[in-house]
Amino acid sequence: MTSASAGPPNGPGTGDSTPAEHAAHVEKTLLEARALIESTVSLHRRRPAPGTAAPHTDVAVLGEAVEHLVFRARHSVCVAITGDDIYSLIARKALTDLAPGPVVRLLCVPEVADGELAALAQAPGSRFEIRVSEAQLRDIVIADGSAALVRAGAGDAKGQATLVNDRAAVRALELLFAGAWSGGRKIDEHLALSPRLLGDLTRRILERLRNGYTDDAAARDLNMSLRTYRRHVAEIMRELGATSRFQAGVRAVELGLLFE
Repeated sequence: MTSASAGPPNGPGTGDSTPAEHAAHVEKTLLEARALIESTVSLHRRRPAPGTAAPHTDVAVLGEAVEHLVFRARHSVCVAITGDDIYSLIARKALTDLAPGPVVRLLCVPEVADGELAALAQAPGSRFEIRVSEAQLRDIVIADGSAALVRAGAGDAKGQATLVNDRAAVRALELLFAGAWSGGRKIDEHLALSPRLLGDLTRRILERLRNGYTDDAAARDLNMSLRTYRRHVAEIMRELGATSRFQAGVRAVELGLLFE
């Protein structure tokens, strides 16, 4: 199997790069990582490798594959859960049964976030870091940056997953996970958010505030009266604990309601 390597982007302020150039480089790297992941999964489906590299659809086999990755990890485990289904149950049980040792980063969609997960992160001496994100990401498990499981996404064979041992492909998965992780919000902050802040209308209003729309233009764009728009803005600022629109935008990014 041949695959292109996806090296880590330069950090902010490295050399003579500007923040805009750095952001463009990160975006390009993540797009390349996604393309590499797609090609790797496609290749595994067309030409199954012997042993553990073959695609798995059976629930029992999927459970064994997840547990194998999680329980053998010594340093780190990264897990993404994108739905409330059998994979979610399998991954959560494996993480709950995991012996102390590796640091665990769990990224999940809002539908999966609950008090039980929050308790894992809040327990004294917890090694769990849990964030909530709406970014598009497949169900994945990455162990020690050396092996990963990638589950089929929408439109693919239902339940199919592939074990990936190619270092370049695993690194690409790590980059994709890191991009979504950086934009996620801590689970306790997510659970504390009011339903208003998680609604589509709030996101659309915040996007227009960030993009510098005037109140008149934003109200027209959202097909509402100026008075109604300003009332929504005031309520959002109050929910965010912001004293200015700029502060509301910063807070929205911190909470993962908007991406930079």
